[in-house]
Amino acid sequence: MKIQLRPFTLFTLAFALLLAAAAFAADIQPITTSTALAAGMSVDEIVARLGQQNAQRAAALHGFEGKRSYRLAYHGFPSGIQAEMEVVAHYQAPENKSFDVVSESGSKLLQSKVLNKLLEGEQEAAHAENQRQTSLTPDNYSFTLLGSRPSAYGGCYRLGVEPKRDNKFLYRGEICVNAADFAVESIDAEPAKNPSFWIKKTRIEHRYQKVGQFWFPLSNKSVTNVRMGGTATLNIDYTGYEVR
Repeated sequence: MKIQLRPFTLFTLAFALLLAAAAFAADIQPITTSTALAAGMSVDEIVARLGQQNAQRAAALHGFEGKRSYRLAYHGFPSGIQAEMEVVAHYQAPENKSFDVVSESGSKLLQSKVLNKLLEGEQEAAHAENQRQTSLTPDNYSFTLLGSRPSAYGGCYRLGVEPKRDNKFLYRGEICVNAADFAVESIDAEPAKNPSFWIKKTRIEHRYQKVGQFWFPLSNKSVTNVRMGGTATLNIDYTGYEVR
C-alpha cells in the first residue's frame, strides 16, 4: 500500500507548489483600458505592464470568496483510486488565504495526504516573501516573446517563461498575457524543479476568467506521470466568486 500511494504525495507537492505560484503571480489583476494588441510592443514592455497591474492588486481588492471543486484520480499499478473535495476559499488583502472544506469523498488517504496538502501549499505561497520570490517579474524569470494569438478576451501575447533559480514555487513554460488588461489569461507549464525521482513529468494547464474588474482562476488541470507507470490527474474548477 505504501508503494502504491507514495507517488501521490510527491505529485501533490509538485502540483501544489506550481498552482500556488500561478495563483499569486497572476490572478486578481485589475483591468486597464487598452483594447487591442499593440503593434511592435517588446517583451520588456509587456512584462513591465504586467508587473504594474500586479502591483495595483492590493490596493484594488480588499478580499473575495470563491467555490472550488477538486477531483483527483490515479490510474495505474496496482489499481485505480480517486478522491473529491468541495471547498470555499477566502482571501483577505494583502496575504491572508483560508479555506472551508464543505465536503469530501473517496479515498481518505488521498484527501488528507494530497488534497489538503494543496490547500496548505497555497497558504504558504500567499506569504509576502513567497509572493515576491515567485511573481512574474524579471527578478524571478527570463521572458521570451513567442508571438500572439486570438483569445476569448480579444487576444493575448504569448510569452515563454524560464525560472532564474530552482525555487520550489517557480515553473517553466508559456503564459498568455491579455493585450487589453495585461493580465495572465492562461499558464501552460511544468515545475521548475522535479521534487522526486518517482515523478517523471508533470504538466499544468491553468486558465483564468474575468469577473467584474478582476481576473480569477477558472480551471486547472494537472497530469503527472509516475515512474511505476501510473498517471495522476487533478482537475480544479473555480466558481461563485464574490468580491468584497
